[in-house]
Amino acid sequence: MDMLASERIMTDSAASRRLVVLIALGDAARAERLAASLAASDDLLPVVAGGGRADVAIVDDRSGDTVPASIPRVLLSGRAGSERPAGEVFAVMPAGADDLLIAAAARLATAGYRVSGDGGGGRHEDFHTSEGESFEDETSDEHAVRPTLSPREAEVLALLAEGAPNKVIARRLNISVHTAKFHVAAILIKLGAANRTDAIAIAMRQGLVLV
Repeated sequence: MDMLASERIMTDSAASRRLVVLIALGDAARAERLAASLAASDDLLPVVAGGGRADVAIVDDRSGDTVPASIPRVLLSGRAGSERPAGEVFAVMPAGADDLLIAAAARLATAGYRVSGDGGGGRHEDFHTSEGESFEDETSDEHAVRPTLSPREAEVLALLAEGAPNKVIARRLNISVHTAKFHVAAILIKLGAANRTDAIAIAMRQGLVLV
């Protein structure tokens, strides 16, 4: 096997591990900007509405019924009292949410977490499941005491929300990979998280990851 073929297989393998994010926003211009932003992530592969298989969909109040019901959704809503769209909405974010926070919500929705909030501690209480349950995780940390993170740990947490692995965290913060692992471990302990994805979910519920 020549080197070019080997590189192509490695590239295809890497692409297959990326989460396919279906962007089905009623605002076409916002959809294009969000797709370009998510495409910069190593682990996300954005596709426009009408594409094929997807791991998660990002919709808004104007999307309509354009996404298969089996795909978990991240809803960008500017109307807290609006009717929930058809299908499984795993995350509810404000319409003007930051792209990085939307990406984090997409990762969490794909992992099975339910996230609801406005990035500042508020909750979209008007959205409920078909059984009448709130979209917030049953183990809500709304009333829990927020852990104290050091400035460096806060930086590492922000990068975790972007889906950055330890090597990327180390490069972005100009620290060693060993130090990055140390900070990640400290964050997991302080948040009482089982893993990195769990840490992001807890941090978002407690308002530690902000828009």
